[in-house]
Amino acid sequence: MEKIKNNALVKKVGFNRIILFCVLVLMYIVFAVLSPTFLNYNRILSALNYAYFLGLLSLGVTFVIATGGIDFSIGPVMFCSALISGYLLTQSGVPLILCLIISILVGLVFGVLNGYLVAYWNLPSFITSMASMMLAKGIGSVFTKTQSVSWPQATQENGGFRVFVKVTTANGTQIPTGLIFLLVIAIICAVILNKTKAGRYILCLGSNKEAVRLSGVNVKKWEMLAYVICGALAGIAAIAYVGAYSTVQPGLGDTFNNEAIAGCVMGGTSMSGGVASVGGTFIGVLIIALLQEGILAMGFQKDWQYVITGLIVLAAVYADVRSRKRKN
Repeated sequence: MEKIKNNALVKKVGFNRIILFCVLVLMYIVFAVLSPTFLNYNRILSALNYAYFLGLLSLGVTFVIATGGIDFSIGPVMFCSALISGYLLTQSGVPLILCLIISILVGLVFGVLNGYLVAYWNLPSFITSMASMMLAKGIGSVFTKTQSVSWPQATQENGGFRVFVKVTTANGTQIPTGLIFLLVIAIICAVILNKTKAGRYILCLGSNKEAVRLSGVNVKKWEMLAYVICGALAGIAAIAYVGAYSTVQPGLGDTFNNEAIAGCVMGGTSMSGGVASVGGTFIGVLIIALLQEGILAMGFQKDWQYVITGLIVLAAVYADVRSRKRKN
């Protein structure tokens, strides 16, 4: 095992990511054997539709968890962004491109709010994000007068934004362009986290915030940046969500917080901070999306997804704790 871990290629790709990818492939094979309908192309598309917005949420919260913080507001913020921008599009006649920008800006505002309160007011990220979660729910409901919002279909006016998620050919075949979109965002996030000064400081904050501060670094600025990135990606996730599912209802989004965080932890991001893997998060999200679709294909209730996901997250956290103890 040690020889495999020390292999140059394995070190470059990451042993944990390789194991995670093998788990993803194994899950696909198991579900395909147990339920032949799982091989249906529409099943794969359904899993990918779920992965697009969840992946963007997970990528965003990866930055926050890397600092040692947490953000439980991402799901409701995504819904709030989709509700406000969708209401402006369908009820107020605001141009589509402006509504898409507004969606991102709404997420950005919540990111700035969370980041400022945590970094500059030293409020606990748990409490801050819980408060933001309730704010997002309330603002979305008040803005739309507690009414659901349905974004236009691809064939309707202003439905062109759906090319970010899927394209339907002349013969009715759907092409999952959202996977390319998610991959591009993931690559950008990986570059920011691993190849830039901002990313290095964000990771260092999670490892030893006080040491970074004593070295003369403006830790508040970089800690706030992590929440800003998270908020902006929640706004982009709103576009991916309505591109896949159209209708948005106020007061929802809580469950997506847990699944997004689960994708991060499953992918190798440490809840203690200082260690994060964008590639691992990407694969972790695919596992959650595949797990949901596989359970439904086998005829079980979606509740079983939460049971299995919870067990996987517990195993991932336990492995992270053991790994840190060995290093110490």
